[in-house]
Amino acid sequence: MLHGVRVGFVGLGRMGEPMAVNLVRAGTALTVWNRSAPAAQRLAELGARVVPQPAEVFASCDVILAMLANGAVLDEVLGRHDGRFSVPVGGRTLVNMGTVAPEYSRSLAADIRAQGGSFVEAPVSGSRVPAQQGALVAMLAGDAADVARVDEVIRPTCASTFHCGQVPRALEMKLAVNVYLITMMLGLVEAVRFADGRGLDRALLRDILDAGTMASPLSRVKAAKLVAGDFSPQASVSDVLYNSRLILDAATQIDADLPLLASCAGLLSQAQALGYGDQDVVAVIETR
Repeated sequence: MLHGVRVGFVGLGRMGEPMAVNLVRAGTALTVWNRSAPAAQRLAELGARVVPQPAEVFASCDVILAMLANGAVLDEVLGRHDGRFSVPVGGRTLVNMGTVAPEYSRSLAADIRAQGGSFVEAPVSGSRVPAQQGALVAMLAGDAADVARVDEVIRPTCASTFHCGQVPRALEMKLAVNVYLITMMLGLVEAVRFADGRGLDRALLRDILDAGTMASPLSRVKAAKLVAGDFSPQASVSDVLYNSRLILDAATQIDADLPLLASCAGLLSQAQALGYGDQDVVAVIETR
């Protein structure tokens, strides 16, 4: 951990809260803001300093980590309008750890630099359980010195970090990773659906998959949820659908055809329409 670097965190949601917890437990003197009080209170009990407005995080910190739902929410928190901000960004480094469109990230970086600040992308791969375990994989992009400093700051939240170049290379890499992630998760769901249709035992299918070369920490978690019928969210249908649409939008800009992902987005959209948006992505099994 870098000594003397004042670190802030905004956005204590499903991913942000366990990430912030790991930072505090690693000894980071963390200043946090969250829209709702309960998560902020839990961080306060661990020793974080809680402030009532995001501007106070920026005013008192050198590096500010943001884990927010999307670009619109990030703009709202930053008070961003016409290239200006209601929070002080000059002399600070904003680190966006959420997933947004690459074009949005490029534009935000330019606006922050114009105001005398610096910007680093650090989207992470992994859901709530890896976030709790400090086992996320982070992809970073920005100026080399800024990336190196941010890398050290976020290490307690990650098992691995990768430097991807300049903005928006980290976001582009994250979207590429998510193509595989999303199609893999929904492929598992379809395997279970096929097994159900043939009257096979879900638990036996899980055991066979877990024993083979296709097994991964993610497949084991998702297969266990399918066996248990547990739809409690780690990565929700709505979140995965949001990511799918980001990728498909980005693919159209380079004339790339992603038929598997397009099919996945259709299934996710059906699941959301059926009321499973806030449930785990394995709830796609309920679409017929």
